[in-house]
Amino acid sequence: MTTRTAVVTGASSGIGAATARRLAAAGFRVVLAARREERVEALAAELTEAGHEAVARVLDVTDRAAVDAFAAGLERCDVLVNNAGGAIGSEPVATADPADWRAMYEVNVVGVLNVTQALLPALIASGDGTVVVLSSTAGHIAYEGGGGYVAAKHGAHAIAATLRLELCGAPVRVIEIAPGMVRTDEFALNRYRGDEDKAAAVYEGVAEPLTADDVADTVEWAVTRPSHVNIDLLVVRPRAQAAQHKVHRES
Repeated sequence: MTTRTAVVTGASSGIGAATARRLAAAGFRVVLAARREERVEALAAELTEAGHEAVARVLDVTDRAAVDAFAAGLERCDVLVNNAGGAIGSEPVATADPADWRAMYEVNVVGVLNVTQALLPALIASGDGTVVVLSSTAGHIAYEGGGGYVAAKHGAHAIAATLRLELCGAPVRVIEIAPGMVRTDEFALNRYRGDEDKAAAVYEGVAEPLTADDVADTVEWAVTRPSHVNIDLLVVRPRAQAAQHKVHRES
């Protein structure tokens, strides 16, 4: 049997890198797509050394010409994990910088659209394709200081929900996974523009936020269900987070 190929965007760190490791261990040939060449090359080398099939590709998901060229260079695609994304800033709507909102919309929404459109023919041709959209609980409920990110992740949720309707009858599943509080090396740090104190405060007193591997484990489980089983939407939070606004913090 031909080895199935999984494309993971934003694979240079965090949830993307953890997902690539999980899918490689599950037997997929993984294509690691991200902007940071050194990081994806190192991860591909790590996986290859461990006996897995992995290749690195430098890709900015907001660059449509680059995405189309990337898609044209793939022999096949069975699974697409749309993971590239991120948050910028925590200002209220009244004072937020529109440039930050545009940047978040470009990567979290247009980036998902670009890669999904480009790879959809290959996913359909596989006869058993799966599209995963890594959204967020922010894509389902608003919170103060999250306006731009909330809007963008609502957009990602809308893509997943609409695509699932439009592909009904085609051999492609559409899965949305919406993580809550996940502690990674870069997400909060990038959001707070490198302010380590503000980034650390997000998780202060929370005994066990989710890890990147917790989310990757969820992705692996969802994509390895029998072909007729579609996990439409899976919300995953740490036990300490009952809701977006309800987090248990130990003193």
